[in-house]
Parts: sequence; structure tokens; C-alpha cells
Amino acid sequence: MTMRDPKSLPLAADLYGDLLDTTPTEQVGWRAYWPGLAMTIIAALAAAWLSDHYGAPRMLMGLLIGLAFNFANADVRLHPGLGFASKTLLRWGIVVTGLQVTVWQIIDLGWASFAWIAAMVALVTATGALAARSLRLGAGFGVLAGGSVAICGASAALALSSVLGERRSSQAQLTLVLVTISAASAIAMSLYPVLSHVFGLTDRQSGWLVGGSIHDVAQALGAGYSISDEAGETAAIVKLTRVALLAPALAVVALIFPADAGQKRARIELPWFVAGFLLLGAVNSFLPLPAVATGWAKTATQALLLLAVTATGIRSPMQLLLNQGWRSAVPVIAATLVAFGLSLAGALLIT
Repeated sequence: MTMRDPKSLPLAADLYGDLLDTTPTEQVGWRAYWPGLAMTIIAALAAAWLSDHYGAPRMLMGLLIGLAFNFANADVRLHPGLGFASKTLLRWGIVVTGLQVTVWQIIDLGWASFAWIAAMVALVTATGALAARSLRLGAGFGVLAGGSVAICGASAALALSSVLGERRSSQAQLTLVLVTISAASAIAMSLYPVLSHVFGLTDRQSGWLVGGSIHDVAQALGAGYSISDEAGETAAIVKLTRVALLAPALAVVALIFPADAGQKRARIELPWFVAGFLLLGAVNSFLPLPAVATGWAKTATQALLLLAVTATGIRSPMQLLLNQGWRSAVPVIAATLVAFGLSLAGALLIT
């Protein structure tokens, strides 16, 4: 049997394992994972240090440092570890995110707010899809961009990318979405609290606005608490409600993009990490967990997602990234504007 050139193979497997890994099977073992994992961990630690000392968004720092090490992707010995970090660690990060969401937080928000948030997620995702379609960028990329804005930024982008697979959203497109999402979220965290004062919103309304429109969880909460404690608490509930919709959103996307051409499944399959997310969300809702457990869960989520983002940057094909052009940012920008408008309307009409 003739071995194919690893560089000619896809860079990763998608959710259903229908793409090939870059490393021949007989070479993959636990030791084969360490070179790529070691590089990912070192780069992620550097990103965390820069974020802690200079206040830059941690995910954005991880992505940019990963891109700076992109040249290392030419070494096939790194591929198993990089693939493990960008795929498996990502999915476990999504599972642990379930410990940050409870049913009671959503109920306390009120059914009108929940219905509005659910409609927002659908409309913002559709905005991204329509913008991408109008620019002929592909429906998969539009769903990736719009869904990332609608739900929880970089983590949603990575989760949606896992469901869509590389045949529908490339590594280059994912990287562009991550860059644009991180930048837009950082700008929103600085700008939206100011706009809430300009519009004369109450603290509760301000919390609803930032919680419903800012992409990243940490930045949404930071913007809320920069206004007041009441705004921060409201922002947390609204934002976590959006995060809770990640699971059904992934299930819907899996239905819309069920399989590659020629592949049939007898029944609809729910990705295991979506089931894990729902299970831990239920546990967090009905069982009293100690504060130390939820604190460690939050830290673990941030660490796992940072590693996944960093590995994604290292693995991204830079030439394809540069060939995407400015149009690839349009779906994210369009979805961001729609999210802000709908969140402002919800803040004024519901709270």
C-alpha cells in the first residue's frame, strides 16, 4: 500500500470522523501526542500571561500566538497533539460549560425574555447565513459566523465548526471568524456600556443589552458589572441563557447539515458533547454544587477553550486564510449589528 503525503490530507476530522487525520494510524500513540500538546500548552500559557498583564482578550491572544507559531504546522509530528487539542479538548470544554448554566436562572429571567432570546439566536444566525450567501461564501460559513455572534463567541464558533466539519467551514474561515469575533467582542465591551448611558437605560435594561449582544461570556459579564451590580447580574442571566441555547443550536445545525454526500445514517445522532453539556446543566440545576466545584469548572472551561483556540491558530493554513479576503468578516459584522439592535429592543420592551 502506498502511503499518501500527509500534507495532502485534511487537517482534522470533523464531528463524525469522516475526515482523515494528518498522521498515519500506525504512528499515533500517547507519545505521539506530546509534541503538539507541549507546543499548544506553552503558547496558551503565554497568551494567558499577556492577557493577565495587559488586559487583552485571552482567546484573541491565544489565537494570535497560535498564528505566530503557524510555521510549525509543517512538522507532521505535531499534528496528533494539535488535533487532540483543537478537537477533543474543545468538546470537553463544551461539556464542562454546562456547569455554568441552570434551569432556574432561565426561569427567573421570565418566559418573555427567554422567547425573545431564542428568537434573537435564530435571527442573528440567519443574518450571518444570509450575508454569507449574498457574498457566495457558503451557507456553512454563514451559520458559523452568525451562530458564533448569536450564542457565545469563540466557544460557539469552535463547537459549530465541529458539527459542520471542514468540508463546510474550513480552518481558514474558522480562524477569520475567531479573529473577528474576538475583536468585535472587545470593542463591544468598551462601547456598549457607554451607549447604554447615552440611551438612558436603567441598570437592568443595560444588563439586558450587554448580556444579549456581547459575544464572549467574560466580556459580557465584565461590561455588565462595569455599569453596576444589578446590570452585571442581569447580564449574567441573559448571557447564560444564550449559552444554554448552544446545545439545541448544535442539534439543529446537525439536522440541517446531517452528513457528507453519499453518507447515510439510520437515525438522528446527538453529538456526545452536546449530551454531556445538557447532563451537567441538569446536574447544576437540581443538585447543590459547592462553590469550589463551580469555580474549578469555570477555570477548566476557560483553559480547555484557550488550548483549543491556540491549537486552531497553529493548525490554520495561512495561505488559505490570506486568500479569504475582507468579505469573510461581513457576516460577523452584520450579525453583530442585528444582535445589538434586537438586544436594545428587548431591553426596552421586556424589562
